[in-house]
Amino acid sequence: MSQDTHIQVVTRSSIPLWRDERVIKSVIQVASAAFVIGVLMFAVRNVVQAANARGLDLINYNFLSQPAGFPLSESIIPYDEAKSFGYAFLVGILNTLKVALVGIVLATLLGTVAAVSRLSANWLVNKIASVYIESVRNVPLLVQLVIWYEAVFKRLPPVRESIKWPGPIYLCQRGLYMPSPEPTASFRGWAIVLIVAVILAIVLRVVLGRYQLQTGRTTYPLLTAFGVLVGLPALGWIVLGAPLKTSLPVLGKFNFTGGMRLTPEYAALLVGLVVYTGAFIAEVVRAGILAVDRGQFEAARALGFSNMQVLRLVVLPQALRVIIPPLISQYLNLTKNSSLAIVVGYLDLFYVGRTIINQAGRAVPVFLMIMGTYLTFSLLTSVILNIYNRRIQLVER
Repeated sequence: MSQDTHIQVVTRSSIPLWRDERVIKSVIQVASAAFVIGVLMFAVRNVVQAANARGLDLINYNFLSQPAGFPLSESIIPYDEAKSFGYAFLVGILNTLKVALVGIVLATLLGTVAAVSRLSANWLVNKIASVYIESVRNVPLLVQLVIWYEAVFKRLPPVRESIKWPGPIYLCQRGLYMPSPEPTASFRGWAIVLIVAVILAIVLRVVLGRYQLQTGRTTYPLLTAFGVLVGLPALGWIVLGAPLKTSLPVLGKFNFTGGMRLTPEYAALLVGLVVYTGAFIAEVVRAGILAVDRGQFEAARALGFSNMQVLRLVVLPQALRVIIPPLISQYLNLTKNSSLAIVVGYLDLFYVGRTIINQAGRAVPVFLMIMGTYLTFSLLTSVILNIYNRRIQLVER
């Protein structure tokens, strides 16, 4: 052991525990955690005691197995009035996820395009993006949802005068009707082939990538993985037969039959959330791009990269380190703002929860379930994006 190390060890061991910085920090953290947990336990105990004194059993969820007795006009999974309250609550959760997941993808695309447009050297494109971002960000989301629903989707033509687009796609007051895929008898076997192709493509991408780094030989890991990902399902489609068939919407006497329908309520909520959140994401992306050093732009152009290549290969990979943390907040806001669906009549989690309260008369347990569900959504989103954020951070010595 060197003299410096010996002196350091002796110095640390001679510090009393009550003066050791590491011990002090640990004690403070433990004490803070104990205080917070104690306050929460005290509050929960008082609430439970007050509820029991009034004959309210907060921890009794037996009512969830009782028949719901109310219809739901929109559901991803089959539903009827004989289903239980718990099943109806699940329908609300799935309806919320249908809005949140699709909205996150579309808002990200819209925000990225708006951010790049606002940074464009073209005066007209720059000003259009600026007007969109500044106007949408400063109008409350509730007002925008009402405008989209009342002034746009409810003003569409009736069913007999539906707007027809190629596909065929029909747009009317009752919603958007479009072709939908339906599984055939060979779908289950083809789905297994698809899963195998995805797993094999990931394995080949990792193995070939590592082999290329170790040996320096070109193995084309991305191209090979893409070929497997596309080739195996295509081969399964040919061998097993078409796993999907197309169901087209057909106008009957009073309404359309077949195909897939997006209700006006869902469309108004989705468009409102995407347009509103996309404006905030645009500023997040723009800030991330501007955080990249100008020298990176100049070096990429000096190598002969086009503007799109500079953005895709040089700028955005570095900007993501700045973009991801605030982007997580925008995703969480979109998910939680979906609770405004009650304004346009969309049957989301909060809407179904309120209906259950009216039918079962159990307000506190249902609100606890709603709060727990939104908390779970938020934590899962944060965990997934934080894992990705840590993987793309620069490793510094």
